Amino acid sequence: MTWSDGLPSAFVDRLDEGDPARGRYRRSWLVRVWRFARWFLLTGLVLVVALTAASFGYNFSTNGPVPRPAGLLMASGGGFDTRYREWGTAGTPIVLVPGAFETADTFAALGPVLGADHRVFAIDLTGTGYSAPSPSYSTSQLAAQLLAFLHAEGLTGASAPLLVGHSSGAAVAGLAAATGGARAVRGVVFLDGDATPLSGPGFLGWLLINPYRTSLLRLALRQDWLIRQLYDAQCGPLCPPLSAAGVETWRLPLQQPGFEGAVTYTLRHGIPSMTSAQFAALRALPVPKLVVYGADDPQMSASDEAATAVRIGAPPPLTVPGRHLTMIASPRQVAAALRADAVGRS
Repeated sequence: MTWSDGLPSAFVDRLDEGDPARGRYRRSWLVRVWRFARWFLLTGLVLVVALTAASFGYNFSTNGPVPRPAGLLMASGGGFDTRYREWGTAGTPIVLVPGAFETADTFAALGPVLGADHRVFAIDLTGTGYSAPSPSYSTSQLAAQLLAFLHAEGLTGASAPLLVGHSSGAAVAGLAAATGGARAVRGVVFLDGDATPLSGPGFLGWLLINPYRTSLLRLALRQDWLIRQLYDAQCGPLCPPLSAAGVETWRLPLQQPGFEGAVTYTLRHGIPSMTSAQFAALRALPVPKLVVYGADDPQMSASDEAATAVRIGAPPPLTVPGRHLTMIASPRQVAAALRADAVGRS
């Protein structure tokens, strides 16, 4: 192939069309377009190669085992190794189920209050925290983990617990109850959650491929200011400020194996949620249900919570002070709501 003025000669001949002057004008314009397109593509290619190399290098430099706290409690059964915390030694059992990006540690303020007169357990769902990773991280998989934990701890039959699902954990608790039936649970509480689908731009889960996904996630988790900002936005002024140790309590569980896979699944498929048929099964379940939410929750309106109560067959929802993390903002008020309206009637 021969070239003329930076363009293929055959293409130049077609541009002339018997009029060299007109052809020169067209060639001049197209040469500029061609040069810009070629510069743009080459620059883009160089940037992609540089970013890819930098991403691989960053991932390699940050590889290595992530520390885990000593003395973690683990329950094994049903193909799951579930990390949990516990409070109290007697009374009606209560199992606390965290939402997205939360772990059993999220209930550190609520657990001791409930533990004064209940046996209380809080778990790490697989993919977030210290439980062993167990894909696919779907709602049904997480509900199966919860039921396996109840069986492993002997929390069935006469010892069946009250399940409290926070935020997206409401879907996990609700589906576990609908699946396990009255033998598996004595009541269900949706705390700051409605178990309905919520998905973002799913294409991000397919576009954010490695090594970039790993780099972005690791970079985000290393930003103390970002963790504090998210905590403040969701918790509000009633919550204690995060200390350096508090930031680490939120960060370290999200650096464990499995979290990247769980985030990818959520980006592609949305947060845990229940189907209409599953809501109907939960509503028909002959156990008490309750909805509790923060008065200033930016994610849940009063009408949303009222609709949720109707959807699961619960009485009108109860409001407590706080935003979306009411178990941190108002642990005593949340505990009082659970005792009075859920545990007390079961």
